[in-house]
Amino acid sequence: MRRFLGRLALCIALGPVPGGAEAIGDSERGAELFTRQCSACHQIGEGAVNRVGPRLNGIFGRHAGSLPDFTYSKSIARMGADGLVWTLETLDAYIANPKALVSGTRMNYRGMAEATDRADLMAYLRAYSDRPQDIPESEPTARKTDPALSPEILAIQGDPAYGEYLASECQTCHQADGSDQGIPSITGWPAEDFVVAMHAYKQKLRPHPVMQMMAGRLNDEEIAALAAYFATVQ
Repeated sequence: MRRFLGRLALCIALGPVPGGAEAIGDSERGAELFTRQCSACHQIGEGAVNRVGPRLNGIFGRHAGSLPDFTYSKSIARMGADGLVWTLETLDAYIANPKALVSGTRMNYRGMAEATDRADLMAYLRAYSDRPQDIPESEPTARKTDPALSPEILAIQGDPAYGEYLASECQTCHQADGSDQGIPSITGWPAEDFVVAMHAYKQKLRPHPVMQMMAGRLNDEEIAALAAYFATVQ
């Protein structure tokens, strides 16, 4: 999980391809990964239809939860309404750990741990984007160069008692009993998932403007403390 946090900014060090778009990964290998790990739920390419999961044609630049002929989980629909767009950065975070980026997603997939595997898979998905020749140089999938989180930040052990002290502001919106009344529950989260989510808001991977503001006001020790506290609340 610490390695995942360090990858949250999607810093894939690949050289430019002369005369064309920068390489994302090996699309042929990505096709093999898609067949093995994704095709049971998703289709892509000519004639693709929705299955357990939505079809993935044109995924780059698409708002989460926006296909009109697919019924999404309310978590994905909520994130799309908040402004989540599928880019190289957000797709990388979602493929690495779906439930860390979108709490409550129905996507029953534990995640793809290796950054090179995710790059290869996204290279394959890129071939079915509306404008593959412009990715990743142009928005909405331009690659960012933000540094990964430092090992010192990732090593912080949160103080649950301090987290409880800080939690009152969180609980003005999130229900202390863990119920979901239009705002997702944050009780009982694994601490590492909470930390991932809050840093995703700080880095504006998660799009909710209020949560971006709240996370931006918290320092790394406070995030770790809140994570440690809410992990104990059932």
